[in-house]
Amino acid sequence: MGFNCGIVGLPNVGKSTLFNALTATQAAQAANFPFCTIEPNVGRVAVPDERLDKIAAIMQSEKIIPTQLEFVDIAGLVRGASKGEGLGNQFLANIRECDAIFYVLRCFENGDITHVEGTIDPLRDADIIETELMLADMESLDKRMNALEKKAKGGDPEAKAQIEIIAEVKKALDAGKPARSVKLSDDQKMPFQRLQLLTGKPALYICNVSEADAASGNDMTTKVAARAKAEGTQSVIISAAIESEVAQLSAEEQTEFLSDLGLKEAGLNKIIRAGYELLGLMTFFTAGPKETRAWTVRQSAKAPEAAGAIHSDFERGFIKAETIAYTDFIALGGEAKARDAGKLRQEGKEYIVQDGDVMHFKFNV
Repeated sequence: MGFNCGIVGLPNVGKSTLFNALTATQAAQAANFPFCTIEPNVGRVAVPDERLDKIAAIMQSEKIIPTQLEFVDIAGLVRGASKGEGLGNQFLANIRECDAIFYVLRCFENGDITHVEGTIDPLRDADIIETELMLADMESLDKRMNALEKKAKGGDPEAKAQIEIIAEVKKALDAGKPARSVKLSDDQKMPFQRLQLLTGKPALYICNVSEADAASGNDMTTKVAARAKAEGTQSVIISAAIESEVAQLSAEEQTEFLSDLGLKEAGLNKIIRAGYELLGLMTFFTAGPKETRAWTVRQSAKAPEAAGAIHSDFERGFIKAETIAYTDFIALGGEAKARDAGKLRQEGKEYIVQDGDVMHFKFNV
């Protein structure tokens, strides 16, 4: 698994249409009325990576297994969702375990598609979503406090640490700021993550535009980009309508279709790249005659952590990693020639994995 993300947005912004297109399924009903998605939908997509195919070709692998991105789509949120308005609030629990939250914002005018707020304003919509998520987080923290206070009185140091973090988070939420705005020490990061706060997760803004604006955006996407930059995050411009068409085409047809529209790549690729950057992730590979496979690991991960992405036993019993840089692997034509050229390295526990490394782990449990 690469990473998973929750897709949130107001009704009728193209959220479910986008979900359908990105996952190439019709798992989520898309229609021109609020709350048409009445159950959380989960879809997985392969992360496109041309390096994977090139490695597999050299190794003549029987299987090619890409890493995956999981999307969790929930019902549209509306103003007052935290108080029971609409249906979206019922499913917020389904995205608490996600690695990131993707805000889908409507950045197109279309008189045939109603907007729950009556006008098109992506910044206002983002504020509504953020407010509802913050209110849900405050409710979640209030529910936790009684149990934590009891544990803290009993001398539980972890409970005391979490209470301190919650106090800082509540200050931020009360001031109208998301939980991710709180400055944390290294020791506080793990306890903070265990709180599973919706506004504590990295956020990416997805601007859904008309086909005409897919290549260059518009005034609304410019405003969203400015907001994203101010918050230290990113925004991505896509057209759900275009993605719906792309999902039905072959790879060759996709390239021609996108080129005709002045687009270099599908929106899915842009979202994945932005997501990896947002979460600080990268890819390494394992390769052999049976399969060539891509694995996702955080940037700056050491070799044992990468081994653990494959299996916990690999990390626990880690001995060493045989490593070849991707460029060397391709230039020399595989493992055997890389070994002969002295480009296969024996790396230990302190080795920091590089994006594209082709690795084989030695372990003993």
